[in-house]
Amino acid sequence: MTHVTERLRPTIRMRLTLLYTGLFLCAGIVLLGLTYLLLKNSLPQQADPVDVNQVFTGSAPEWSLTRQPDGPPGETTVRRVEGVLTKERETYRRETLNALLTQGGVALGLVAAAGLGFGWLLADRALRPVHTITETARRVARSHDLTERISYRGPRDDVKELADTFDTMLGRLARAFDGQRRFVANASHELRTPLAINRTLVDVAVRRPDATDDVKRLGESLLVVNGRHERLIDGLLTLAGSENIAVDAAPLDLAEVAGHVLEQAGPQARDRGLTTGRRLGPAPTAGDPVLVERLVQNLVENAVRHNRDGGELAVATRGRDGWAEITVTNTGPVVPGYEIETIFEPFRRLGNDRVRSDRGSGLGLSIVRATATAHGGTVTAQPRPGGGLTVTVRLPSRVPAAEHAAPGTGEPARSG
Repeated sequence: MTHVTERLRPTIRMRLTLLYTGLFLCAGIVLLGLTYLLLKNSLPQQADPVDVNQVFTGSAPEWSLTRQPDGPPGETTVRRVEGVLTKERETYRRETLNALLTQGGVALGLVAAAGLGFGWLLADRALRPVHTITETARRVARSHDLTERISYRGPRDDVKELADTFDTMLGRLARAFDGQRRFVANASHELRTPLAINRTLVDVAVRRPDATDDVKRLGESLLVVNGRHERLIDGLLTLAGSENIAVDAAPLDLAEVAGHVLEQAGPQARDRGLTTGRRLGPAPTAGDPVLVERLVQNLVENAVRHNRDGGELAVATRGRDGWAEITVTNTGPVVPGYEIETIFEPFRRLGNDRVRSDRGSGLGLSIVRATATAHGGTVTAQPRPGGGLTVTVRLPSRVPAAEHAAPGTGEPARSG
């Protein structure tokens, strides 16, 4: 009901048009009322006396009255004529006022209809600077080009202040994003390089012929910790980069991406005895291929990592209603409904599991949501009956909904 009410709410252009028309209509009604009162006061009233002699001075012969010899008209005839004249005068007065109201009302209605049309055009002209601001904001949102400015040239009014404020905001956002990009680039170099050097030194120390068993065990533990730190840094950098709009969009199909990711995750799934099901229908979309592949990879790895041994994993893709969808379902521990939103936050996991390195860094689903949002999509998750999770990602399709192929109805292929 609230959504319907919001859709029926008039736009600002319609409100301005109604305001203009209402003011014009009120002015017309006041003018018509004043004209009615002035005309009513100017016409002779019913109580005014009628001078018969003045009426019949110079009259046509048919209006001559019956006279007494050498005397005035008969008293009865004069009264009758006065009554007729008074009645005719009242009729004329009433018809004149009614005609004024009727014809004035029709004219007012026609002028109000014309005023409605002119008000619509004037409202559009008045809102044209706001349309310019909106179009600029839309272009910036689509292209991620923060160097564009409105540069509105006009009188110093509310619209000018709004445009200047928007330009100032774009300038601050541009400086903020430039600082973020520089930070990401510096962090990528400063954090990856020491970890790569540590991994090399530990690997060399472990492979030395005179290395003892204790040194080898310590080296293997350090390599595990180092690998976890590398994954953590890689996840942080990916999360920071995917929170921006994807500018290198290219046509791709989620079915092909999911098939490639499933092939890569096959050995890990088989090691845990997972039964993998796939139903990969056409799901064409557009986006950054690297980020989209990372999105699907995180979904599949998350489903494998948080599964139970001998469990199930299902991946399905399809196109529907202008969206390209990928759904990943896995068995595993029971996920409470109130924990659904928590698992999408960075470094958050179910329960108190925050130290086990084999459960990842807690950034997988955060990267999924950031990447989907950057591509104009959405992510939803639902607990699976009996344990596990069903995660659905929807990205805008690059073909009309009518051209989408219907998803397959056969049983998913089984492997592993």
